[in-house]
Amino acid sequence: MLLELDLLPFQTRLRLTQTDGKNFVFDPIRRKNIFLTPEELLRQMIMLYLLETKLYPANRIGVETGIEWNGLKKRCDIVIYDTHLRPWLLLECKSPKVALNQSTFEQAARYNMKLQAPFLAITNGLATYCAGLDFEKQSFEYLADFPEYCY
Repeated sequence: MLLELDLLPFQTRLRLTQTDGKNFVFDPIRRKNIFLTPEELLRQMIMLYLLETKLYPANRIGVETGIEWNGLKKRCDIVIYDTHLRPWLLLECKSPKVALNQSTFEQAARYNMKLQAPFLAITNGLATYCAGLDFEKQSFEYLADFPEYCY
């Protein structure tokens, strides 16, 4: 099920700067300026959505969380942790130029095999999908929105 998200209002709220002809965006979670790419722009807008609309706590958000998969170091774009600091939602961001397809879903699912977060989402800004996962039944269900954070 495709989520109906309007992220454009968050673009004007980003803290953009330019240094030596290069564009940067301030990341409120990592608390530093990050080189601005299409994927980073999307990641920052979706983080503002999660913080301000869904009211996810900033101290439970990890950005570019490192994992090891088959001996390779990988990074998850956004990981939301529950109150016990266990991965709760894995969100993978792609450039708007990248279509969300089976390969994209499989990448996110591979990362989540390591994390075991009960919620998994992918977005390219144009399309966003979120699913609740049942590891025991090896099944999933698409959600109409991101889950509400339980404090």
